[in-house]
Amino acid sequence: MELQNLTGFSQFLLLGLSEDPERQPLLFGLFLSMYLITVTGNLLIILAVSSDLHLHTPMYFFLANLSLMDIGFISTTVPKMLMNIQTQMKSITYAGCLTQVSFFDLFACLDSVFLTVMAYDRFVAICHPLHYTAIMNPRLCGLLVLASFFISLLNSQLHVLMVSQLTFCTDVEVPSFFCDPPQLLNLACSDTSTSTILVYCVGAIFGGLPASGILFSYTRIISSILRVSSSGGRYKAFSTCGSHLSVVCLFYGTGIGVYLSSVVSSSARKGAAASVMYTVVTPMLNPFIYSLRNRDIKRALWRLFSRTT
Repeated sequence: MELQNLTGFSQFLLLGLSEDPERQPLLFGLFLSMYLITVTGNLLIILAVSSDLHLHTPMYFFLANLSLMDIGFISTTVPKMLMNIQTQMKSITYAGCLTQVSFFDLFACLDSVFLTVMAYDRFVAICHPLHYTAIMNPRLCGLLVLASFFISLLNSQLHVLMVSQLTFCTDVEVPSFFCDPPQLLNLACSDTSTSTILVYCVGAIFGGLPASGILFSYTRIISSILRVSSSGGRYKAFSTCGSHLSVVCLFYGTGIGVYLSSVVSSSARKGAAASVMYTVVTPMLNPFIYSLRNRDIKRALWRLFSRTT
């Protein structure tokens, strides 16, 4: 097979989740519905937080930013998949593939870092309630958002740089519905040992450090809650971070599950189906978790619907 650099190759073929023509209408309807539910749910969270003065607090400020990141995360992959199904074409250009890799890693890292920032917010609220307003001031909240963006942008550009250095064979068929960097590493015809090591190192740094921060915050939170004498006080303290903990478990649980399934299963197509969990299902469920478990959000949404009707 002829070898050539990625920059000299005009397009890839995204094979999607199934090549069966009879399943394409079902996949199109399913993913279109999930995409619309995700965008609508997260937009409602953003509108509720921005329109209700009671929700102008650091916790809901970070929640609105997380919802915005979830919209960007799912919009990186699903619209291209829907367009390929509708037009019965599977191609994506070199520039489009690199752009997808860039935004996919950007929003994935932003989700992870924002969950860490939200864990720190809950840590300050529960462990240092008297100093919460002074610590979580608007200036610090703005700096945390900016720092999260620049950290995620660095992670994204490192992945793009590694992918752009790969050499591929002439026929490149990606067994997924988006340009997944690990899949691109497997498809490269050149030696990818160095790139693989770099990918795992970058993943350990930009994924492991936020996870460690969340674990440290909740260790201190649980320790502080257990020192509360009354059961009602413990329940009230834990209920303030229950929704966030559910989202953290969903995000990292699906991510780890996809990684383990790719290690155990030799089928790349099964790995692509598993990746649907954290690329599509998780952003779709986050608004439901926060709205169903949070009375303030439900009240704000009710007031929002009342004003519009």
